Amino acid sequence: MSKRKLSRRQQWRIAKIQKEREERARRRADSAEQALKEGHLGPEQTGLVIANYGTQVLVESEAEPKLRQRCHLRANIDTLVTGDRVAWCPAHGEHSADCGVVGARLPRRSELQRPDRYGELKTIAANIDRIVVVIAPYPEPFANAIDRYLVAAEATGIQPILLLNKIDLIDDGNRESLEELLAPYPDLGYQVLRLSTKSGEGLPELLQTLAKGTSVFVGQSGVGKSSLVNALLPGAGARTGALSEATMKGTHTTTAAELFHLPGGGDLIDSPGIREFGLWHMDEQSLLEGFVEFRPFIGHCRFRDCRHQGEPGCAILEAKARGDISERRMNSFLHLRTSLESER
Repeated sequence: MSKRKLSRRQQWRIAKIQKEREERARRRADSAEQALKEGHLGPEQTGLVIANYGTQVLVESEAEPKLRQRCHLRANIDTLVTGDRVAWCPAHGEHSADCGVVGARLPRRSELQRPDRYGELKTIAANIDRIVVVIAPYPEPFANAIDRYLVAAEATGIQPILLLNKIDLIDDGNRESLEELLAPYPDLGYQVLRLSTKSGEGLPELLQTLAKGTSVFVGQSGVGKSSLVNALLPGAGARTGALSEATMKGTHTTTAAELFHLPGGGDLIDSPGIREFGLWHMDEQSLLEGFVEFRPFIGHCRFRDCRHQGEPGCAILEAKARGDISERRMNSFLHLRTSLESER
């Protein structure tokens, strides 16, 4: 992606915003250091960031799950997101209503990222074990969009599963096309679940799947992600948005990433504003590897610069001719590659 040139005024404004952020960070760090010096904090322990409020984070003790406190961040601490494990000191005694202090971020095992407004990758959740790609009969799902999510998940090393939500909206007019759309994925090793929050059908199976590790829902607006959170966690208070009958497109309603503990085990991060993963930062090799059935044939083409579009000795096209790669997934790869090239 080519970065647009900024005007002198835009550069000045960005510098001003950065300076203000640095000043706020300095004041927060000073507050944290002051709390440490005054001895208002308990001993250091490990905790889990369950919400991020920008200037502070809400931390839950791993030793005492009922202990939750807002926390300041010490100077030079790495950026924190929901799902991070941290070393922190809680406020205690008569100062228990005060903020605790996070001293360090512990290593992450995975990151969920998306591009920010400047085109740079920004982590929005950490230590994710499972990405649940949510689709619904409406808005109409497309193979290219599903594959884009799956490729992005494969690139992060996070297990993806597919969830067809709102199955109560399936009728004779869309049943065949939906089944055809989902048919290839189980053979590729992807779990496919079906659910209706209206009837409750499929809910036990989803809860069983989410019972271990930390999961996050992704998908375009209107597929019912917030309604899913409400069904899984009636007390979570996630807001739902009405699906426009005129456009059959949803509106974003969630405003802050938060981690919830599921009653049957496992955690769920409800993360806002994720329409799709940005793949522009991936090269063609990473894109190829994101299609799991392509992997055995990568690097076996006759020509090193093979584009997999008619060249002789192309191992990918030979696999497609044998039926090891479907026509649809091949077309999806070519479509995504064209999209990446146009975004650069």
